[in-house]
Amino acid sequence: MTTSYIALRGAVERGEMTFTQAVERFLQQIQERNPHINALLEVYDIEALEQAHQWDAAWKVGQSLPPLAGLVYVHKDNIAVAGHKLSAASRILGGYVSPFDATVIERLRKAGAICIGRANCDEFAMGSSNENSAFGPVQHPYLEGYVPGGSSGGSAAAAAAGFCHVALGSDTGGSIRQPAAFCGLYGLKPTYGRVSRYGLIAYASSFDQIGPLARSLEDLIAVYEIIAGFDPRDATTAAEDIIPFSSDEAIPQRWALLSPEGMHPVVESAISSLVENLRSAGALVEKIDFPYWDYLIPTYYILTTAEASSNLARYDGVRYGHRTKEAPNMESLYARSRSEGFGREVKRRILLGTFVLSAGYYDAYYTKAQKVRRLLYDYTESLFESYDVIALPTSATPPFRLGEKTQDPIQMYLSDLFTVYANLTGHPSLQIPLHSYTGIQLIAPLFKENRLFAAAYALRHMGS
Repeated sequence: MTTSYIALRGAVERGEMTFTQAVERFLQQIQERNPHINALLEVYDIEALEQAHQWDAAWKVGQSLPPLAGLVYVHKDNIAVAGHKLSAASRILGGYVSPFDATVIERLRKAGAICIGRANCDEFAMGSSNENSAFGPVQHPYLEGYVPGGSSGGSAAAAAAGFCHVALGSDTGGSIRQPAAFCGLYGLKPTYGRVSRYGLIAYASSFDQIGPLARSLEDLIAVYEIIAGFDPRDATTAAEDIIPFSSDEAIPQRWALLSPEGMHPVVESAISSLVENLRSAGALVEKIDFPYWDYLIPTYYILTTAEASSNLARYDGVRYGHRTKEAPNMESLYARSRSEGFGREVKRRILLGTFVLSAGYYDAYYTKAQKVRRLLYDYTESLFESYDVIALPTSATPPFRLGEKTQDPIQMYLSDLFTVYANLTGHPSLQIPLHSYTGIQLIAPLFKENRLFAAAYALRHMGS
């Protein structure tokens, strides 16, 4: 089985394989492993094979192919694909079928990529373990009884298990990078505004970003360069030019390391080994005493739950989605439909968000959290005056067992400690896999994703 799209494209050009054969192998892998892993909620087998036949026919008669012809991907179940269900892994959207494609899907389709399925996730992207889905938890593809991370756990498990070349996820506070680390993948949270959110079900609109997860760095970069860029349908997208990545990109030489106490020994060892390799290669790596660790999680959850309580108000049982069968009046219809349709974690975050936005607590919590967010942004920008990249662990621990943290929401929230930082400031962040399903994430200045890619190439060359 070709492990990357780059390898597949070469095999097709040499006549050693067809796009159809590649899709058939992915479908066979899905058929064998997905019933246990539960990574995909829907498989687009007929459509995927039809598209593969189309590109094989075009290649056979000598037509030029689009840049990603035959690349196979899956999308998270909060990204719209026309004609397919869109549920955000929630019962409140049961039976809803999207009438349109998200911008990222449109762009990948135009580039020739083949969508093979819809990936499971934590309900409305709220979770760090993919145990909050209304359709059951996702199993780690290689560690029996362990979580794949979340909320893009289905996307990560699908990419790691060989169901696709690339998976699309969304990242509100680490939902791409943490599962990518747990599953041994690369995972990118682009700069806020770099990738259109049109067609993405909103969790926290000022935090959410769509991004790719992949085993191959080259495949991840190829997909990123297609989906990035201004979109007139999303007013938050930036008009910054997309500069194709080149292997000639300068390798970052000045690294700021944020490495707090209390990390798991496996993570500590992986980070220490990486730092040693960097210093041996001549890079400057300085450990920074980061003063804001205690503020990251409270700030993140105050702001995101506030936005979530507003965004999820539209799911009321009237216009679409789940509607209760027993409601004597309109007020009861709203309350019962939402109570039956939303899961436990979503309800918890709606209640938290409603509380921090309430008249008596708005200034004490929400306004103060916004000030802390600005403080974090300014501090990060000051670091980039002296350093090329910021490096920190993606997670303080390797993957944990299914059920290990479900009874303690605070411990589950703390597992996002390292990843929420980049979402609070809006800077791009790339997860790079290390050994034992751990990872390091790099943060770069706004719109400097190519700097992250150059750093990842350098680390791969060092054997990290």
